[in-house]
Amino acid sequence: MASTIIQQEVWESNLARRLDKPQAWLEVCDILYTDKAVLVMPYEAAGNEATAGTSFHANAAARNTLSNVIVPGIVTQATETLSVVLAEYVSEYVNFADQVQSNYVKDAAIGTKLGKLVGERIEALVLADHASWTDFGDTGGGVFGASSTAITITENNIDDFMLGIKEKINAGNGANIAKEKGIFCVWRAADWTKLEKFMMANGFSMADYFLKNGADTAGVFYDGIWHYMSTGHTALHLFAGVRKVAKIGLRVGGRASYGKVEKVDHPASSTAGYLPGSNFYSYWDYGLKVPTNLKAVVFDGNVT
Repeated sequence: MASTIIQQEVWESNLARRLDKPQAWLEVCDILYTDKAVLVMPYEAAGNEATAGTSFHANAAARNTLSNVIVPGIVTQATETLSVVLAEYVSEYVNFADQVQSNYVKDAAIGTKLGKLVGERIEALVLADHASWTDFGDTGGGVFGASSTAITITENNIDDFMLGIKEKINAGNGANIAKEKGIFCVWRAADWTKLEKFMMANGFSMADYFLKNGADTAGVFYDGIWHYMSTGHTALHLFAGVRKVAKIGLRVGGRASYGKVEKVDHPASSTAGYLPGSNFYSYWDYGLKVPTNLKAVVFDGNVT
């Protein structure tokens, strides 16, 4: 026979900490908080701007030629819109009895978790919008540029990727806006490891710094670029270019909007009647837009 012994247990006072996903969208996007459904953005396309009158006259005598007239310049302005009408939500239902009998479903803790889930979902939505960006890939012979051919990122060519992004920005007349707003790249976790290896292997005091401290995945400035790490990418795509160009509209105002968590008691069931509990949810309307004039400086990095 064996004795039966009752052992004591000690429970943690809180749920184990979750592994929050990194979020770069707050740093790289131009965030527009609005209570309007449509944001109208006027612009002049480069092909519709006023043009310089060349060869107006070739010498001093031609200044008095009456047929040399300044022709009125014609410009064409247009508009494009950012519609804040797409909708997403996250929710969690908790029975009334569980709210009383469990210390692990308190309102504040649920609200904090839902807030993190909202940000993580927006990160994935932004990174999934790669069809709105300019293709960047392998043009052949290890040269990176305007191409949809996928690049295999290695620690030996990751600097070529960075330089290629900067070259495309410069070639697209984006040097001034890049100087004003900065350049960014959002890497995957595996790419980030290669980036750190490159940082550690190149330079002197800077390489020593990264050997000692590593690189902060929440944002590190290196080679004139702000680097971020995300696990929310759509497969085979990276996000890079000039910061604060890609726009995201988020509706604010009213009860259920971005940044708010609602608690609804006795929510309707999916079949009939009402449920004996509370549904905690966060709901938001959003829209994504890369302005026509600036698409040339926002890139879809095609990668393997």
